[in-house]
Amino acid sequence: MTTTVVAIIPALNEEDAIDGVVRRLLAELPQLTTVLVVDNGSTDRTGVRAAEAGAQVVSEPRRGYGRACLAGVRAARGADVVLLLDGDGADDTSEARTVLEPLLAGRADLSVGARVAADREAGSMTTQQLLGNRLAAAILRRKYGLAVSDPGPMRAIRREALLAMAMSEMSYGWTIEMTAKAARLGLRYVEVPVAYRRRAGRSKVGGTFRGSVGAGISILRSLWRYRNWGPAGTA
Repeated sequence: MTTTVVAIIPALNEEDAIDGVVRRLLAELPQLTTVLVVDNGSTDRTGVRAAEAGAQVVSEPRRGYGRACLAGVRAARGADVVLLLDGDGADDTSEARTVLEPLLAGRADLSVGARVAADREAGSMTTQQLLGNRLAAAILRRKYGLAVSDPGPMRAIRREALLAMAMSEMSYGWTIEMTAKAARLGLRYVEVPVAYRRRAGRSKVGGTFRGSVGAGISILRSLWRYRNWGPAGTA
């Protein structure tokens, strides 16, 4: 039976990169049925560029990374598997196939692209991002029992499983919430090494002190909040 795969890209003011990301995905992943770009209240031509490149554009004007991701998941009706990645050009689209493979082969329920140092372009992640990721990964290993080295943004998961998580983090805690709840649900977690490049334009997270602090707080709060979460959705 054919597995339906939909790519979901949350995007806020990514007109410099989004068309290339969409075109590469469509060219490199024959498994994809749709690329959904969620325009998260952009003030530039992100939505127009995405549509011109062949994406289906979903509007979510309420700002928030997690909110945009959730809007995409809800819009991906009929998808068996959703592939989530960023629209800034930092994720290497040529490795999306590698991230999808464990799910399509039935070896994983959540597959995450781990940005390994050897293939991470200089300047692609700030010092504060690297330290924050290491701390989050250490807590996920120790408190949640998952073999996490990097809770990266490129990830694949079955849509049904993701909806069952009743996701509630509407900012930068989204990926951590997903990973923590996957552990609590007993889902099979797999990491695959991927490359990571410098993004197009200025980072909304690592590029500002406020963004870095805000993201760090969201991540740590999520790690604490879901430590006792169960399938009933209580924390």
